[in-house]
Amino acid sequence: MALRAFEKADYDLLIRWIDSEELNYQWGGPNFNFPLNRKQLDDHCAKPEVIPLVFVHKGINAGYVELFKLSESKSRVCRVFVSNDFRGQGIAKLMLQQLIELAHIDHNAQVLSLAVFERNTVAKKCYESLGFQVTSHQSGTRSFGGEPWDLLLMEKWL
Repeated sequence: MALRAFEKADYDLLIRWIDSEELNYQWGGPNFNFPLNRKQLDDHCAKPEVIPLVFVHKGINAGYVELFKLSESKSRVCRVFVSNDFRGQGIAKLMLQQLIELAHIDHNAQVLSLAVFERNTVAKKCYESLGFQVTSHQSGTRSFGGEPWDLLLMEKWL
């Protein structure tokens, strides 16, 4: 089990995983249009503050996650995704544990933040189990299909 750099050769993998408009919105918020494509990924991954990663479990690509550098001591966990074949196996927690260690050791992060849709209770429980705490609640800033999707902002001090 290890995180490795997400590369152009992995674009099609992520494009296959993000296979619906709703999943695209849950994963990428308003930053990506569905269907996800190589140009969107190329433009996004070219940003110097974006550190995109693939989680490999038993030799198989199992998930995707980003570390987004906000400052020298603050980073943000973004776009957490676990492949359907690995859901319900604790892969997200393993992937995030490695990301937290990477953020702290390799990127000197003192604080990690993230945003999760309130309706994504499985993800929220996973983040809480890793020590993230809700710091604020945003209503009315996001919606999908005419339905509001409230955001929870969470933080963890390292």
